[in-house]
Amino acid sequence: MVIDKIENLQHYASLNPYFPQIIEFIKNTDLNKLENGKHEIDGKNCFVNIMDTAGKTKEEAVMETHKNMLDIQIPLNNDEIYGYTPTELLPECEYNAEKDATKYPGVMAEGFCTCHPGMMAIFWPQDGHQPCIGTGTIHKAVFKVKC
Repeated sequence: MVIDKIENLQHYASLNPYFPQIIEFIKNTDLNKLENGKHEIDGKNCFVNIMDTAGKTKEEAVMETHKNMLDIQIPLNNDEIYGYTPTELLPECEYNAEKDATKYPGVMAEGFCTCHPGMMAIFWPQDGHQPCIGTGTIHKAVFKVKC
């Protein structure tokens, strides 16, 4: 997991072959002006979902993991808290291959961190994450990137 300012994404460009495309997309696009929904960057290999989600409590938010994609999550209007637990410490749960997601209802994260607008959180497959913790409506960008 990485928590950092969006402007520092360039320092992570060598960690994934699609990161340079995401960096260029962010430089050339006002994420706040994109309509909600999926926006392709490199087909199924790299895209961004713009969404509004109701902030949840730590007890309501659901832990999740992915096997084939990593997430770069960027809150655009409000703070968002993310829970974190290494995937190896999570219980066995059913994997949904179509959505590339395993959900862990009722599992509370080991630790939490806050991202403010202008920051990002990167979650790799080894990172169990519990997103959408906060108050009010969270307008956010979630980049899905093939690992």
